This record gives sequence, structure tokens and C-alpha cells, in this order.
Amino acid sequence: MSTVEKDLRESGRRAREAARWLAPFDRRTKDAALFEMARMLEERAPEILAANAEDVAEARAAAIGDAMIDRLVLDVPRIRAMADGVREIAALDDPVGEVVGMRRRPNGLLAGQVRVPLGVIAMIYESRPNVTVDAAALCLKSGNAVLLRGGKEARRSNAALGVIVREALARTGLPEDAVQIVPPLDREETKTLLGMSGVIDLLIPRGGEGLIRFVAEHARVPVVQHYQGVCHLYVDENADDDMALALVDNGKMSRPGVCNALECLLVHESEAARFLPRLAALCERGLEVRGCERTRALLPQAVAATEDDYGKEFLAYILAVRVVDDFDQALAHIARYGSNHSEAICTRSYERAQRFLREVDASCVLVNASTRFNDGSMLGLGAEVGISTSKLHAYGPMGLASLTTLKWIVEGSGQVRN
Repeated sequence: MSTVEKDLRESGRRAREAARWLAPFDRRTKDAALFEMARMLEERAPEILAANAEDVAEARAAAIGDAMIDRLVLDVPRIRAMADGVREIAALDDPVGEVVGMRRRPNGLLAGQVRVPLGVIAMIYESRPNVTVDAAALCLKSGNAVLLRGGKEARRSNAALGVIVREALARTGLPEDAVQIVPPLDREETKTLLGMSGVIDLLIPRGGEGLIRFVAEHARVPVVQHYQGVCHLYVDENADDDMALALVDNGKMSRPGVCNALECLLVHESEAARFLPRLAALCERGLEVRGCERTRALLPQAVAATEDDYGKEFLAYILAVRVVDDFDQALAHIARYGSNHSEAICTRSYERAQRFLREVDASCVLVNASTRFNDGSMLGLGAEVGISTSKLHAYGPMGLASLTTLKWIVEGSGQVRN
């Protein structure tokens, strides 16, 4: 057994023990740790920024893409946002201990379910140091221990954040090993982590499609999957053009490198001549439109789209555009090319809005709202450990409740089964 494998298994053992001790702690103690964590993040921002600056400099020297750089960079506003997110998690109801459906059986037994932590969560993620804080806070509040394996491009940032989180736990009487930063691993070493059945209860990968497919292929523990964020906006006939343009602008231009960014625009043929020329204003700001023939006839700035452009996650200032004959063709396009992430419609029709909500299969379906709202903080979860586009055991942003499960509890007075 290699030194790395021994270290991973020892980390897992300590996480398992920490999870056992953490599970029964009440909300007051867990929230105290979260508030201390938030305070320390702001207080020690300079050391976080110093570590992050080294990571960013190294990433730029390695010619890492702009989308990943954007995810990697920390500044004072982003650190403040991380701290505020931790406080929001502290303000949320604690799901642990919630009793569901207690019923008296005919034989006098009282049976129901109670929400309990999953145990040990492992996260493998790329670039985003904020994930370290979000995941630590969510796992702590839900009573889980967590092993955090970030990417090598953020190793200094993650290490600095991990020190702060663990100090906050120690200062408030919680087990430090409930949060452990796992150093970046090569692929063979990562396979050891993926194979730790009996130690890890759930593995959550966050990153590019290649990482997630590697994890899903080699894991011997349950995995939450999220391969791509191919998000669509369908502009219905007689839509509000100003609203539609604002949704495209926000969905694509605000942060193109995130998974809930807009990647494909579908426009009803009766709306196309009026709406598509308005995309010229976004093209002047750097948007590249890859469109079908009907799109290019109405928007000279557009270049010809290939079939591969539909269903592609660009993570850049690139937008695939297609004019569709009708509502049903839009639904068929989304069913073929969507990734079950975020799908939106801009419409004045209540009937079509309701059909869109019913018939589109995605973790978040939106009416007259930007795809960028498919995010744990925006949907009231405080933060998220990821967005699941598989359906077991969660679908969509995973907050506190998604990090728990239900166990049956039964109270009797000596009943035996005949």
C-alpha cells in the first residue's frame, strides 16, 4: 500500500469517527461554528488572497482557459460573499432530526421517519475555492463529515481556507476532522479515494465533463452526477422582446463560464424577424452567435452553426441560435440536446408556460426568468454542494436536505410479529 493510499484511508477513518461525534450536535453548536467560520473568513482575507494570488499566477503561466481562471480568482467581494453564504446557511432550519409521517399502526406501533446525516461526504472539484467553504458549511450544518479534494490549480487557496474552517470548528468544540482538505491527487491516487466503500457514503464531483465521467466510471461508492450545463432559452411567439433580450444578456453575458449560463437560444419563427436583429447589441460586446440559416439571414454577424454546436457547453461568449417552427419543435430540440440542467421560456402565454413546466425534463425549469437562477443561493438553499442532473438521490441544486436521508423509527409497547 502506497503512502498516499495509507494517508487517504487514515483521513477516511478520522472522517468516519468525526461524523459519528458530529451527528448528535444540536443546531446552536453547529450554527456557532458557522458564524465563527464566516467571521474568520473576513478577518483573514489577506492570507486567503495571498494564497489565491499565487494559484492564479501559476494558472495563468500554465495558460489555463479564461473560464477556469474566472472560477479560480478570489477577491474581497467574493470572500465577503462566501462569508455571507455561510451566515445564510446558519440561518436556515436544521434538517437533522425532522420527524416525517409518524402514524399509529393498527397493532399500536407508532412508526415514521426521521431525517439523519448521510455520514461521510467526499467532494472532488476543480478550480473553485468557494466550493471548499460552501461544502464545508453545508456538510457541517447537516451533520456530515467531508473530505474535500480540490484541483491542483487551487491547492494553496484551498489549504488556506481549510485551515480557517478547521480552526473555527476547534474554537467552537466540534471535531476538526469533520472537514479535511485532501491534497491534489493524480488519477491512480484518485481511484483509491473513489474506491473507499464503507467509508464514503456519497461522492460529489464538480468540474468538467471529463472529470465527472472519470469519477462515475471508477467509483465504488454512490456518485451524484452532473456532466454538462447545456441550458436553453426559448423565445415564444409574441414574447416580450425587451424581457427576452434581458434574459439572453444575463444568461450568457454575465458569467459565461458557469454551468447555468445560457448556451442555446431557440426563437419562434414568427418572433425571429423582430427579435434576432436585437442580438447585434450583444455581438458588439463580444458575443459570437452560431446560427442556423434563418438566423444568419436576420443577423449578419452570425456565423454558420454546425450540428455539433447544438448540445455543446461553450463556457465562453458563444451562443448557438436556432429558429424553430413552433412550440413543439422547441420542446423536441430541448429533449434532444438538453443536459437536464436548466431550461427557460420567455412567453406571454400562461398555457404554454404551464406546458413547458410540465413537459421539459430538467433539474430547474423557468418561466420568464434567467437560467442563472438555478443556483442554491438563488433558490433559498443558502449554498449548494453541486447541481445534480441525475435523479438519484437529488435533482437540481443540493442543499441541506439533499445531504440527509430518512431512517425509520418505531415505538412500541412490547408488540411482536405474528
